[in-house]
Amino acid sequence: MRNRWNQSSADVASAGGEIELRAYSSRLLGLEEDLVLHGGGNTSVKGTLTDVFGEPRRVLFVKGSGWDLKTIEAAGFPAVDLDYLLKLAELQSLSDSEMMRQLRLALLDPTAPTPSVEAILHALIPFKFVDHSHADAVVAISNTPDGESRLREIYGESVLILPYVMPGFVLAQQVAEAARSVDWNSISGIILLNHGLITFADDAKNSYDMMVELVTRAEEYLAVSGASDAIVKDAYQAQPDDFLEVARLRRQAAEVFGAPVLVQWDQTPEAVGFSCLPQVTDLAVRGPLTPDHTIHTKGFAAIFSHETSSGLDEFATSYRSYFETYGRSFHQCLDKLPRYGVWLQKGMLYLAANYKRLQVVEDISRHTIRAIQWGEALAHWQALPGQDLFDVEYWELEQAKLKSTAAKPALEGRVALVTGAASGIGKACVEELRRQGAVVTGVDIDPNFLDLFKNDAGVLSINCDVTDQGSLRKSIYDTIVAFGGLDIVVSNAGSFPSSAAIVDMDDDVWASSIELNLTSHMNFLRECTPYLEHGIDPAVVMLGSKNVPAPGPGASAYSVAKAGLTQLSRVAALELAGAGVRVNVVHPNAVFDTGIWTEEVLQQRAANYGMKVSEYKQNNLLQREVTSRDVAAAVAFLASPDAACTTGAQVPVDGGNDRVI
Repeated sequence: MRNRWNQSSADVASAGGEIELRAYSSRLLGLEEDLVLHGGGNTSVKGTLTDVFGEPRRVLFVKGSGWDLKTIEAAGFPAVDLDYLLKLAELQSLSDSEMMRQLRLALLDPTAPTPSVEAILHALIPFKFVDHSHADAVVAISNTPDGESRLREIYGESVLILPYVMPGFVLAQQVAEAARSVDWNSISGIILLNHGLITFADDAKNSYDMMVELVTRAEEYLAVSGASDAIVKDAYQAQPDDFLEVARLRRQAAEVFGAPVLVQWDQTPEAVGFSCLPQVTDLAVRGPLTPDHTIHTKGFAAIFSHETSSGLDEFATSYRSYFETYGRSFHQCLDKLPRYGVWLQKGMLYLAANYKRLQVVEDISRHTIRAIQWGEALAHWQALPGQDLFDVEYWELEQAKLKSTAAKPALEGRVALVTGAASGIGKACVEELRRQGAVVTGVDIDPNFLDLFKNDAGVLSINCDVTDQGSLRKSIYDTIVAFGGLDIVVSNAGSFPSSAAIVDMDDDVWASSIELNLTSHMNFLRECTPYLEHGIDPAVVMLGSKNVPAPGPGASAYSVAKAGLTQLSRVAALELAGAGVRVNVVHPNAVFDTGIWTEEVLQQRAANYGMKVSEYKQNNLLQREVTSRDVAAAVAFLASPDAACTTGAQVPVDGGNDRVI
């Protein structure tokens, strides 16, 4: 494992105090996905604070709930009364809810984040810095029948190896018991079987270095044993019917879940290779890498054959049996939707309610299928028994992490595709749909477009010439692979040709306008329709123009194309209503923050009307400047459940145009 320590960066952090240094070394752990994933792991540093009475207090600065080691800052380490924690550790028992109440009572700042459930454990380790990870290599080795003996072979007596127990107070008690007989100066770390690795030292670098060293030794063991080379890679050539099958699966999954979901089809060589293993139907249901993952992925995978619907039904039956076997009277069964599944011979499928959780499932699943093959190559993949997995999945403290008091965005779990997304109205539509919770594929011919949304993983940016049917089809396929289906289509791509009277019309200009502003939209709608028919509350919004109800001279090539597009939309509304697909048109006018309205053009047009530019921009009945965002808001409304009873409509977004009215 790479050692990422940079002394210059550490010195800068250290100048800000021990908590800043603690945050710096914690981020080094968080950058390694083989150590922690999506909020996993925790770190701490012991220190002192002066209270309001001027008295020094021994405190534990420990990772707070809601913070991720990859991005944690000093504010993510709430100060907890260390002596109070040590007294809690002396109790014979402490319920989970009472432990969390006591941890909050031990905070020196009542407004600080809730301390990690492992705070008492960190308090018990008699070193200043403590690092806790879920190192893949170490945990994978422990997930074999002779895992403990293998770990002793690797580390000898240099680490303390403890059997698996539930995190929280029970784990703290286990460490407290071990501490009575262990010489802390004789060990380099603690391995929690099936759970993770803890290192410690009186300075940040030594604790971090030891984490890297111990994990590296486990990785070297996997390499020498040949397990590292056991990862199977293969390829699958997707067929057109596969993409429709994914869309069908997503629709059925949403019915099981009771809300929209996203589905990702992982076609990487590693995923396809795993799906081709002869024993995969057994391996995939034996359990996850570590029980902490069950809150995100559940305790086992679904198995999907060519037709995926039976896989959903079989998983639901298995999950119900799992609940009835291990649940108790006070438990309430969670949803029966799998979070990941093996699509036999074709790769992996990931399912989640929104894109953030989809990314979590994807990352955990990819690490899991790799670790399973390591364990199988060593001996036999053997995760924890079902009861242990169930206890963590249904642990109230873990389930609390998934709950949010924030209102769910209106379009969460929906998939949108927007053409002409590089600027103006198209760009604004992408931004508005994302703001309302949808994931979005944006397509545009502009080669610079790919960088526009690079910081938003919920936007899939594709270079595409919408007049090329093959490119259109591929953009839809890519959308299905990334998000699982298609619910919202915003057909926006187009251009305004140079003005010309009919008598002067150039044949190529006319043909080009009809091709881009009309025919490409028909082709796009035709390609999207089979997927929209399996969509969730599916909707199409066509971008028309004020020139449809109120054309102007010199714009025949554009006006005729947009009029044809409007008529196409009306026919589509009639044809697709039976499948539940709504089709509406938005007619913008004088949207001045788009590419065609340069400062020069604005000056010329305003002068033509004897107006200032500012007056010209508000030259409508409402005397309001119309922006791309105004158009995007109308598009998002028509695409939303709030417009569930509207189809075949034509909505102007023009501030009121007397010629139209």
